[in-house]
Amino acid sequence: MRRKIALIGGGQIGQILAMLAAQKELGDIVILDVPDYVNVCKGKALDLMEMAPHGNYDASISATYDYKDIEGADVVIVTAGKPREAGMTREDLLNVNIKIITEVANGVKQYAPKAFCIIVTNPLDAMVYVFHKVTGFPKHQVVGMAGTLDTARWRAFIAMELGVSVADVAGTVLGGHGPDMVPLPRLTTVGGVPLTEIATPEQIEKLVNRTREAGTEIVKLFGKGSAFFSPAWSAIVIAESYLKDKRRVLPCAALCQGEYGVNGLFIGVPCLISAKGMEKIFEIKLTEEEEAQFQKTVASVTKTVSECKI
Repeated sequence: MRRKIALIGGGQIGQILAMLAAQKELGDIVILDVPDYVNVCKGKALDLMEMAPHGNYDASISATYDYKDIEGADVVIVTAGKPREAGMTREDLLNVNIKIITEVANGVKQYAPKAFCIIVTNPLDAMVYVFHKVTGFPKHQVVGMAGTLDTARWRAFIAMELGVSVADVAGTVLGGHGPDMVPLPRLTTVGGVPLTEIATPEQIEKLVNRTREAGTEIVKLFGKGSAFFSPAWSAIVIAESYLKDKRRVLPCAALCQGEYGVNGLFIGVPCLISAKGMEKIFEIKLTEEEEAQFQKTVASVTKTVSECKI
């Protein structure tokens, strides 16, 4: 019997999630969106089914506006919400997206209470917190996608800057999904060679700043809307590790309960993603400078979460 994947939100990210999940044959896919948009989602689902013969995948892809149709889902990926537009901060999204995420959380809690949930909606750090609070799901069952995306951007920019393969760039990014995130040049390597030995301090500073502003850079280029290819693939990487028990160590927004000195917040940290969900958080011993940067991102997340009033 195939696994079941529920995609809450059928917009730009949702449709790419559906395509990637189908191509990887992760399971049957249900796209859920509001009644006014569900016919568009049904069209996307049908289009993907018609692509299957050339894509060489077997998956049932459907769309609905009724939460009953996600019943028993193994994985839920949430992208529902208003996207960020040019001139809009992540915090500007809070009021409208809290209402949406609350509705989503109640639907998932009722019909897919055992699902491993991956939150993509921005502002990410606050939305995953709200989802967790509303559902009451245990910490291993809920993560935010952001750290995986932030690290992908960090690796991509390094490869672009140095003219090397992204496959040889390894590193991680900690903290909130915003301008205070903490890339770790000290622990980043290119083919096993420390980044600090092959990039100048000026290059590293430029790479850190570009990673922190990566989402804003794309928003400015689009003028309306935000990234969709890279967030979708980042969420699929997490879902695949869970569904296939790949036991990958991926930076995710996870609920810290003492780790890194943080209590009760979802912060981007290295996580073991297995068939158990978010099985373990790995703690990195930070330098004084890195610790100061990490405390700054924790303060930013704390402020955003406090504004949720939940």
